[in-house]
Amino acid sequence: MTIERQHIIFDMDDTLIHCNKYFDLILDEFFDLLEGWFQDHGVTVEQIRSKQMEIDVAGVDKLGFASANFPQSLIDTYRYFCDLHSREIKLSEEEQLFKLGLSVYDQEVEPYPGMVETLDTLQNEGHRLYLYTGGETKIQKRKIEQMKLADFFEDRIYIRQHKNVKALEEILSAGNFSRQLTWMVGNSLRTDVIPALTAGINSIYIKQRREWHYNLVELKQEPHNVLYTVSALTEVPEIIAENTAAASDIVVPQR
Repeated sequence: MTIERQHIIFDMDDTLIHCNKYFDLILDEFFDLLEGWFQDHGVTVEQIRSKQMEIDVAGVDKLGFASANFPQSLIDTYRYFCDLHSREIKLSEEEQLFKLGLSVYDQEVEPYPGMVETLDTLQNEGHRLYLYTGGETKIQKRKIEQMKLADFFEDRIYIRQHKNVKALEEILSAGNFSRQLTWMVGNSLRTDVIPALTAGINSIYIKQRREWHYNLVELKQEPHNVLYTVSALTEVPEIIAENTAAASDIVVPQR
């Protein structure tokens, strides 16, 4: 029996390592600040949260995963409520918010449970591992170095500011991937699953309990290839093992 080696492309943030929780910590500080600054105007945390989310998503749509987008979303939210309630915009407060927003990138990153074991298992089984992450090169490389991810991915690492169908298609075309044997593993319907389905590769969607609003989109297209939804990274090796091609092609039902 001939075992076909699979090509497995992993997202990084909130797939292999924690990310959203650090943004949530900064946002909690931001909400407390603005609620205090606008307490005389009755502005609620929910109103602040909703406006910041709206501005943040619009910024990512336009600029991609640029580091300045998040701190700028805090400032733009602050300006919105200042204009709405005729409150003076203070440069010192804007500087405080920008510094607060940038501090999210200084956090020491942590792996998701089973990260090393999952990558180790797949590597030892002979599969080819790739890392595909969205963001700025300097920031993403620091995370990669902290987590020693090059031990698993070597030079097969792709960092893109815009993570979409076009970016994934460029990677697949340049690398001469066999699409029947290629998988995209990630937590984002928008930037991982939908591009993978569009490109005709298999996908494993790791559904997180609390997800960034930007990632939550409706999956409208019917997959013509394999799509799994799981709740933990550690489920990935078993799925890959079940679907690894043998001597003949096997049609694997979705579950």
